Amino acid sequence: MALRDLDEFLDPTLSLPIRGKVYTVDPPDAATGLRLQRLSDWMIGTAAAVETEVDAPAPTAELVDDAAELDMYRAALGGAYDDMVADGLPWPTLKVAGMTAFLHWTVDPETAEAYWSAGGRPERPAGNRAQRRTARSTPQPASPSGTPPARKTPAKAGTRGGKSSRAGR
Repeated sequence: MALRDLDEFLDPTLSLPIRGKVYTVDPPDAATGLRLQRLSDWMIGTAAAVETEVDAPAPTAELVDDAAELDMYRAALGGAYDDMVADGLPWPTLKVAGMTAFLHWTVDPETAEAYWSAGGRPERPAGNRAQRRTARSTPQPASPSGTPPARKTPAKAGTRGGKSSRAGR
């Protein structure tokens, strides 16, 4: 089987339109890509450990320090980073662009697009068990049709959980 040249159908670049200009972000080289992937895996692992309340670093607003965050954006954006800085883009714009590129290279293009489209403010799930329990125990609004939710029917007398009380005798 002869395979076609990958460049014939794979466009590895990321295009970020900002203020009427399209910044072309080339994919990172292999070493940088692996470094970004390790950082992504660490961030996801740390978040998962905090989520499940396993012995993990205390949850903080920042999982990486300022220098590491800046390095991550610079590595993810490549040469486009310098173009953005030269064009005087403000930090919030650069941060969204950097995180979008980071997600594009380490997670998938769909996640990056969702982050970009949300302006860097995607909906976040409840952060811990207590918050999730609170969210689940919050009364849900009535259905749009106005019909009440179906009620569970009580178990018949002499049964437990719908099983005959004679089961197992």
